Amino acid sequence: MASNLPDGAPPLDRSLFAVTRSHAYLNHAAVGVLPIPTAAALHEFIDAQARGGVLGTFPYEAEMAQYRAVVARSIGARSSEIAILRNTSEGANAIAAGLNWSPGDEVLLPADEFPSNALPWRRLRNRGVLVRELDVTQERLTPERLDREIGDRTRLVTLSWIAYADGYRHDLAGLAKVAHSHGALFVVDAIQGLGALELDVERCGVDALYAGGAKWLCALQGSALLYVAPTLLERLDVAAPGWRTPADMWDFHNESQGWIGDTTRFEGGTPNFIGALSLARSLDLFASVGIARIERHVLALRSHLLTGLRDLGATVVTNAEESVGSGIVTFSFSNRESVTLGRELQREGFVTTWRTNGIRVSPHGYNEHAEIDAFLLALARAL
Repeated sequence: MASNLPDGAPPLDRSLFAVTRSHAYLNHAAVGVLPIPTAAALHEFIDAQARGGVLGTFPYEAEMAQYRAVVARSIGARSSEIAILRNTSEGANAIAAGLNWSPGDEVLLPADEFPSNALPWRRLRNRGVLVRELDVTQERLTPERLDREIGDRTRLVTLSWIAYADGYRHDLAGLAKVAHSHGALFVVDAIQGLGALELDVERCGVDALYAGGAKWLCALQGSALLYVAPTLLERLDVAAPGWRTPADMWDFHNESQGWIGDTTRFEGGTPNFIGALSLARSLDLFASVGIARIERHVLALRSHLLTGLRDLGATVVTNAEESVGSGIVTFSFSNRESVTLGRELQREGFVTTWRTNGIRVSPHGYNEHAEIDAFLLALARAL
């Protein structure tokens, strides 16, 4: 099944991803792989702490502002608007627990959200907040639908930029415009898009955004970013303060001082230095080729895969429209059980996510069209 695409060269150098030596890794929606330069930087950090303790870690601590700046540039933000956290849920909880809610306030979100961006909001029901989860099986949460669903008591709208199950890309700018026109905040889980797709938080009008680093950002598990717009920052309480939250963290016993003046107040205690390092180094690599190039390549792989799956008679869950496309494609076959089929493909070297409802494929900027061809050939043999 030859690819007839004119320019299929990956924008990211395949030699910088060790996984290419053993697998066709098509599973970045689950866990991304560390680029070799990122892994090398992390080993240097570990060796530095092993050799010198605080003497080894302090230089990295001194670079935290620079790490945040790298993260900020990748989403069109300022470094003062970024905190480095542990995971997506920690970001969601910082917003959900930090707002001053009143009984009867409403939160809107799609009913198919991954638990990371559902559980922090559902917990608000304990505080009398109406958390309304909208059925999106027949109609997605488009700006037009949000305009019909939103009400006078809606204080916040939240969703995933990219739906984890089928890769649907939401119109963030359109949704933010509707939410703001009704006086509601717009908050986004971006874990399934950042690293593979372009995003500018200011242009989109996002009030807060959070994303774990271990998927498309190709950073360590247990690393994440949080963006908070300046207009929202002072409205948020710090629900989980730590020793670095006060304005002067070295004035240990001064209970009268306020919080540090930027988004780093949400980092709480000692930050995840090595996680921040992994985010910055992988984002440096992506920036060297341009996220726009990575996005074009990923979407081209998606289009090629969708064509091949249709030719094989697959039931494709993913919406084929380019305007709502991402790096995720999910499909199944009526004559093959998806978990069994996924296992067979993995034994042949193709790493994907397989569940009872289908197989999810998610290539990145170093994957080749030839890998998609080989994957489709393996599928054809297995049917």
